[in-house]
Amino acid sequence: MKFSVFTASTPEWSPEQAATILAAQGWDGIEWRITDQDAADVPGFWAGNRASWPLTGLEDQLARISDITAAAGLEFSGIGGYARCDNHADVERMLAATATLGARQVRVTMPPLGGADYRELFTSARADLEWVAERAAAHGVRALIELHHRTITSSASAAIRLIDRLDPSAVGVIHDLGNLIIEGHEDFTAAFQMLGPYLAHVHVKNVRWVAAGAGAAAAGAAAEAEAEGTVRWHEEWAPLPTGQGDVEAYFEALSRHGYDDWVTVEDFSTELPLEQRTAQNLSYLKAIEARTAVTHAA
Repeated sequence: MKFSVFTASTPEWSPEQAATILAAQGWDGIEWRITDQDAADVPGFWAGNRASWPLTGLEDQLARISDITAAAGLEFSGIGGYARCDNHADVERMLAATATLGARQVRVTMPPLGGADYRELFTSARADLEWVAERAAAHGVRALIELHHRTITSSASAAIRLIDRLDPSAVGVIHDLGNLIIEGHEDFTAAFQMLGPYLAHVHVKNVRWVAAGAGAAAAGAAAEAEAEGTVRWHEEWAPLPTGQGDVEAYFEALSRHGYDDWVTVEDFSTELPLEQRTAQNLSYLKAIEARTAVTHAA
């Protein structure tokens, strides 16, 4: 396997810092976040992220993105795009940019739940993806659908229904351990088997469930829950080793399935400083990979 970092999770670093530090730590690649974002006084994962590239004017930045990546000796594990499948103009731009960079694959986001009837969202997204598949094939790249909570594709079952019979060389799926803890979890092996040739990429992060009143939840919520006799839970991002996702079992299932491609880490926990966090994540995953390899060799 090859390991990379999605730069949504490195908000404090400039692109040059992200590439240089990750390369020095031993990462194989980088997955650049590309989106227009809100400004922020303090860099954050979703606003003011210094390691993100704006979609506005992207074409003028492609040479710089390529140069920074190559100078660090990193590969592209893919592009972390945010263009939604029904925004054909931006999807076309992202596909073209991915081809120019030689990055092979780019995420195309799915409609969130809410508003329209799920069946209508699904039918519309299928029509959009038929167009996306044609355009991805024309550019010689692959459009990726992420299994993501609170979207129409929160599970492998939903994703395979959506993309079944589309060309798997043009459309694939990102399986995401952390997202599936929040919504959509299915047995790892069954999910990989369901996806078959559409299993294109893997994202790893971790999550824990926290009772109302614990962690970041407000004390008022705890009082309300106690009065009603109901405990309410919410998710929080957790370090890879301590969340509720079993990372080692995940890698064992990937290995049994024969997956030997990119694993991209997007750790949104904040217990450790960023540079320590990325270094420890790589050591942790490589140790798990080594144990998994020994187990299967035996």
